[in-house]
Amino acid sequence: MELKKPYYAVIFTSLRTDGDQGYAEMAEEMESLAKKQTGFLEMESARDGLGITVSYWESLEAIADWKANMDHRQAQKNGIKTWYTWYKVRICRVEREYEFNK
Repeated sequence: MELKKPYYAVIFTSLRTDGDQGYAEMAEEMESLAKKQTGFLEMESARDGLGITVSYWESLEAIADWKANMDHRQAQKNGIKTWYTWYKVRICRVEREYEFNK
């Protein structure tokens, strides 16, 4: 899907602790909740040791609203306490994109 530019990407990279400990269920809930958030565009995720989730947003305000969401805030606290040994968040403005698709 071609997104109207510019838009913003939140890049969340992480290293997980061992075991699930409720992580998969919470990740599914957070994706479902994010999709209902005003300004959400789409999300991509991959995990093979290093986890990478990129969510795309219409504006910085939409990102701030998502960060402030109470359920999301609780998931963040759980992440620090239980699920992650390390994470980094980057917020980028996307002005150009291209892709290959066979």
